[in-house]
Amino acid sequence: MSIDIHLDEYLIPEEPYYAPQEDEIPLFEAAYANNIPVLLKGPTGCGKTRFMEHMAWRLKRPLVTVSCHDDLTASDLVGRYLIVGGETRWADGPLARAVRGGGICYLDEIVEARKDTTVVIHPLADDRRVLPIEKTGELLQAPEEFCLAISYNPGYQSVLKDLKQSTRQRFVSIEFDYPDAELESEIVAKESGLDDKMAARLVKFAGMTRNLKGSGLEEGASTRLLVHAAKLMHSGISPRVACRGAISETLTDDPEMLKAVNELSASLF
Repeated sequence: MSIDIHLDEYLIPEEPYYAPQEDEIPLFEAAYANNIPVLLKGPTGCGKTRFMEHMAWRLKRPLVTVSCHDDLTASDLVGRYLIVGGETRWADGPLARAVRGGGICYLDEIVEARKDTTVVIHPLADDRRVLPIEKTGELLQAPEEFCLAISYNPGYQSVLKDLKQSTRQRFVSIEFDYPDAELESEIVAKESGLDDKMAARLVKFAGMTRNLKGSGLEEGASTRLLVHAAKLMHSGISPRVACRGAISETLTDDPEMLKAVNELSASLF
């Protein structure tokens, strides 16, 4: 079908760099071909969003991304009436726009949204593939090209922020993790322009911080943070200053833990 003109801005014109770890690309393509929604799960900064951008480019579909948060309401997703020029008009939310235009709607960190908000995706995520718009009485049928994808970080799960079985059992799940050291070094070098040797040292430093998860750090250094540090280094910032600013200070505010993480970087740089 032709792409809704309002979704043109969500098309990804150039191929985003993405290095596959396992069979995530063919698995997503098969799910898309069979109209099965997809759940991405994995730690922060491991490549879930970049993967979605890459898949949208491969499938030549617009990608509408929503960063979920505590105050996200069903109206924020579906739409609401607005007063425009003295007239009352209906304005689709990002989810409704993606459905109408046959795009890919990606709800990032879905568990951050309110429980009553996530319920609105249930009819879209099963065989019905419909989005009820209660305020207008419309039952919006998703076209073949529409795809629903969600993500969350299992490491932040709690009793209050868990993904209910009634939601997750509607999806094909793809698990992400940080790449192995060789691939992660390649990614860091490719994304930043840093030489391979220094990229490998950064990845080794990341491994050290990840070993501290649960022992003072909530999370270790993500691939995203390594790319940030590598870009600073490539721009002429010294490795220790780059690691402190892009990694250590980002991971923790605790003075003792900050000192420990900086000492780890000093041992390598």
